[in-house]
Amino acid sequence: MTALVRCWAALAALALSACSATGMAVGAGAATAVAASEERGIGGAISDTAIETQVNALLLQHDFETFRKVAVKSYEGRVLLTGQVQTPQMRLDAVRLAWQAGGVKEIINEIEVTDKGGAEAYARDVWISTQLRTKLLLDKEIKSINYSVETVGATVYLMGFARSPDELARVEAHARNLAYVRRVVSYVRIASEGG
Repeated sequence: MTALVRCWAALAALALSACSATGMAVGAGAATAVAASEERGIGGAISDTAIETQVNALLLQHDFETFRKVAVKSYEGRVLLTGQVQTPQMRLDAVRLAWQAGGVKEIINEIEVTDKGGAEAYARDVWISTQLRTKLLLDKEIKSINYSVETVGATVYLMGFARSPDELARVEAHARNLAYVRRVVSYVRIASEGG
């Protein structure tokens, strides 16, 4: 999702939730239920959301173009930065800024320096992510809520928590079997690995 779309989505969500107390209660209740069903729990989900918000704010304050081009995902304080930027300095700035957010334990830098991309590549990446999320949701042997999916340049990045090596293998197989996927990179932790 592009930064501009994230901005508009956040503003729209705020505007809609402000329309009624019932809307706010339902939205907060749904978010709480989702967070509670994740392996990291409500506290972990809230902490990761705060980290993502801080990193995005730091990127936006620094430079709108970097904010627009870099996607931020956090899981248990491990921050995955993905996207495609034009210069090595933009890549370095994004990492430097991400370390400034409170609660960051690790930065995983998968930002590519390239001048390729465009609307067609972005649409293909969105299609890949959507297809994979749908496959994970429909696979009864996978707890899909524990996985975060980001696709950049036809590379699928996975973060989250697998209940077993077999579950992770299923997730990775779903990703690899999608059309247009160039490679799959996993930063998923497995239950036996601990935290």
